[in-house]
Amino acid sequence: MIGVYRQGRRTRDSLPSFRLSASWDKSVEQAGSSAYLRTMIRKGHRIPTELHADYEKCREITTSHYENFPVGSFLIPAHLRPHVYCIYAFARTADDFADEPGLDRAGRLDHLKEWNHRLDTATTNPQGVIFRALGHTLAQSGIPTELFSDLLSAFRQDVVQQRHETWEGLLDYASRSANPVGRIILHLFGYPDEHRAALSDKICTALQFANFWQDVAIDAGRGRIYLPAEEMVAHGVEEPDLNLAHPTPGLRSLLDSLVRRTHTLFDQGSPLPERVSGRLRYELRMTWLCGVHILNRIQAADYDVNRGRPRLRGLSKLTLLFRTFRPVDSRGPVHSE
Repeated sequence: MIGVYRQGRRTRDSLPSFRLSASWDKSVEQAGSSAYLRTMIRKGHRIPTELHADYEKCREITTSHYENFPVGSFLIPAHLRPHVYCIYAFARTADDFADEPGLDRAGRLDHLKEWNHRLDTATTNPQGVIFRALGHTLAQSGIPTELFSDLLSAFRQDVVQQRHETWEGLLDYASRSANPVGRIILHLFGYPDEHRAALSDKICTALQFANFWQDVAIDAGRGRIYLPAEEMVAHGVEEPDLNLAHPTPGLRSLLDSLVRRTHTLFDQGSPLPERVSGRLRYELRMTWLCGVHILNRIQAADYDVNRGRPRLRGLSKLTLLFRTFRPVDSRGPVHSE
């Protein structure tokens, strides 16, 4: 859904490292609140003046780290954007801890443990910039903190596990690394029910898997493999095959199976956009369309993901934008069985 991101996508020189330090918190506290933040908050949804600088820092973190799918875009009502920003800042900073090159495994886990402690006290005794903003967001929205704890659980798994044995294990990982994001956004928009959440889970899992399949070679080069190990064996795929110039027949066969199942997940989640209203409906349509587009491009390239990831180019972006104005259609010859 909105802002679903995944570890391993970024380059080392494109992102700063966020440390749990008093000096970082202090420097942000001294920053002035921006006119942008003041003007984007509607009357009746006003953020306390003393939190303006905190939410502004969260906005800076978010807008400097755009990925394939927009976070806090114009489709999100202005009064909700600050809350989306602090949610993203929480998760993105934790993700950085999990992948911090200057720390060993124990150090990364210690940072995530401290982040979990700060989450536990966010609404009662918030510590630091992000958690002052997040504590206010949690109090205003009623979003369950368990969803944030699930994200941290997935980040801890990233630290200690670089392989996944089964499709079911990968689904479990996505249930904590991707699905909470969709549920958080639904809560924020006033849709806390389990029916919509279950549809969101399908889209979020599919979106994360689409990213996995397009980045097979990139992730392998970084020591991470998301292809289920038992299915690699079944298709005769070995780890060195993931770094070849072109995919082997076995890898094409495996990716075909995985992409088709991921299309099915998108199909199962496709009713969600029409079960919400307002701008969120268009945001969800765009998210769904972008994810399906990636899968279609992978298939159109005959699963040759080793030569580069599919990109949304000008005409494709324009086409997808126009398609957001009508309900998504999960039917199509590309992913039919």
